[in-house]
Amino acid sequence: MLGLALGYTQCQSVQPAFETRVPNLTMTSDLLGELLSMQHVTLLDGGMGQELFLRSKKPATPLFSAQAMLDDPEMVIQLHSDFIEAGAEVICLNAYAATPERMTRDADPSFFEMIQKAAVKAALAARKNTRKAVRIAGCLPPLVASYHTELIPPENQARASYELIIQQQAHSVDLFIAETMSSVAEARYVCDAVANTDKPVWVSFTVDDRDGTCLRSGEALMAGVEAAVTGGAEVVLVNCSTPEAVGQSMAILSKQDLLFGGMANGYVAAAELKPGDTVDTLTTRDDLGPNGYAEHAMSWVEQGASMIGGCCGVGPAHIAELRRRIDMV
Repeated sequence: MLGLALGYTQCQSVQPAFETRVPNLTMTSDLLGELLSMQHVTLLDGGMGQELFLRSKKPATPLFSAQAMLDDPEMVIQLHSDFIEAGAEVICLNAYAATPERMTRDADPSFFEMIQKAAVKAALAARKNTRKAVRIAGCLPPLVASYHTELIPPENQARASYELIIQQQAHSVDLFIAETMSSVAEARYVCDAVANTDKPVWVSFTVDDRDGTCLRSGEALMAGVEAAVTGGAEVVLVNCSTPEAVGQSMAILSKQDLLFGGMANGYVAAAELKPGDTVDTLTTRDDLGPNGYAEHAMSWVEQGASMIGGCCGVGPAHIAELRRRIDMV
């Protein structure tokens, strides 16, 4: 049984906004090397949506990364392959926006199965083309919109929708990642749906950019962790938040007896996105190129994180730099 500090519900306060600077690294390279020798750091991929938007040269749409599955599936295969060649050991299906709810709102319900099948096919093709033994993670995202907990569907609807997604992916993936979970209930619904499969589930929360101890819902991060672990999650991650907020989350998770990690955004902030908004409204941070981002991510490893990667605005070059740093120590 994982040792968790129980009893967390709501966050007690919201901290002042973080300064946008890299953390002070307190470990010497020798000590970091010793830590890495004792734990395997699994490298995940980066964000698909923004990178596909930049490569496509087409106007952004509310379908986000799913639009590429309709317009140019070969571009998706190439991006998966680029992440693999950069050193990623786990890639996630490009199906973040392909939920029944989003297809109904932003496209056509009949697109759901088409995009799900195309996403599976693209990931399998990339793994075959690169001849690398990477794991493929199924994608279980927010059903309606990222961050907006008021839009999470009722429990029965949420479970039914997640079960539909799982049915499309389970035959071809090695595990599931429930990503960008904003509330305790959202994470619980996902875990309940995955429990009917034989696949592991990793649950990844998004936290307040001003206070990494709090979920976007205002609930304590540890309340989400308790729900995820109780629901059978093998790994707890934090994603789709600023690197500074992720770092604060890592400090909380490092005190628990569990596998954990982080995948931050490369944006100034993404919380202002509204349902149906497009990624072209996001602003990339100048200080989060491959080296700047790696400084943050390796500081999470110092805190005990055994899985690192990237989210929105983190591309293959960032993952390659993380691979280089992991391998050199």
